[in-house]
Amino acid sequence: MFKSLILLAALSTPLAGCLQDPASRGLAGAAAGAVIADATKGDVLTGAVIGGLAGAASCGINVGLPPCASGY
Repeated sequence: MFKSLILLAALSTPLAGCLQDPASRGLAGAAAGAVIADATKGDVLTGAVIGGLAGAASCGINVGLPPCASGY
């Protein structure tokens, strides 16, 4: 489990500045979901899918992250 937490920190740090569109939030959510599922002995693929969907859906919800950009 400790290795999973280190892996999550290493993978999420580069994503910290680019969570302004649904795709990057979905990717970060998928990574977090997979790590959490692995740490809790759940199905990693299911955790990644649920985390990715939750991350992408968070663009329309004020969860403390910057708002999603409508276009670049």
